[in-house]
Amino acid sequence: MKADLVIDAKGLSCPMPIVRAKKGIDELKPGQVMELQSTDKGSLNDFQSWVKQTNHELLETKEDNGVYTFYVKKG
Repeated sequence: MKADLVIDAKGLSCPMPIVRAKKGIDELKPGQVMELQSTDKGSLNDFQSWVKQTNHELLETKEDNGVYTFYVKKG
């Protein structure tokens, strides 16, 4: 999936991946996609909650060797 912005939050624990996500998504225009990479397992629940509270859309979540990648479309 093509992302307009890639954020590396690997090695950071809660709440920093969400803080980075918020800062990143604020830079995008509606409809653009942000990719965020995290190694924090708690990010799985955090991102689902965060997109429900905001007007954004979680397009895809994947995991590879302990790295969680989230694709979020700005609402």
